[in-house]
Amino acid sequence: MDREQVVALQHQRFAAKKYDPNRRISQKDWEALVEVGRLAPSSIGLEPWKMLLLKNERMKEDLKPMAWGALFGLEGASHFVIYLARKGVTYDSDYVKKVMHEVKKRDYDTNSRFAQIIKNFQENDMKLNSERSLFDWASKQTYIQMANMMMAVAMLGIDSCPIEGYDQEKVEAYLEEKGYLNTAEFGVSV
Repeated sequence: MDREQVVALQHQRFAAKKYDPNRRISQKDWEALVEVGRLAPSSIGLEPWKMLLLKNERMKEDLKPMAWGALFGLEGASHFVIYLARKGVTYDSDYVKKVMHEVKKRDYDTNSRFAQIIKNFQENDMKLNSERSLFDWASKQTYIQMANMMMAVAMLGIDSCPIEGYDQEKVEAYLEEKGYLNTAEFGVSV
């Protein structure tokens, strides 16, 4: 793909507001998109996200009153993805330790040099000193993942649209009630 094709792809991509219910994302395309999301970069490589794929029509109907920005996206879209951001992603959290040990294969404890670099980054550089600021930082990582997936979607000739118009507390309560979200660990990002 050359430069002109890359720019042309951006011109082709648009935020779809209505979807053809007869067109569906194939399983092979969906698997490729999930892999693109999995491979998306994130700050410090922590990947503090999960994707929730919503295909259940009853749940889509239930979400409409609390997701005003998604009214048209919930109708007709074969795949509706909710991006979840991990909470409490501090340098000394169990999650960060697990990523460092199991994924990054690093020696890591809260006194290690790399842990202190992350601590300094979080506490001094980014001022991530509250649950909200940590969640917002993790949410920014989900936007990187989403942008990568949306570009891949455009490359496959599939329409997409990011949606932020929703009542976060109500959507999270609904997803938790249905067993799809543990709000102690994750929150809805986008």
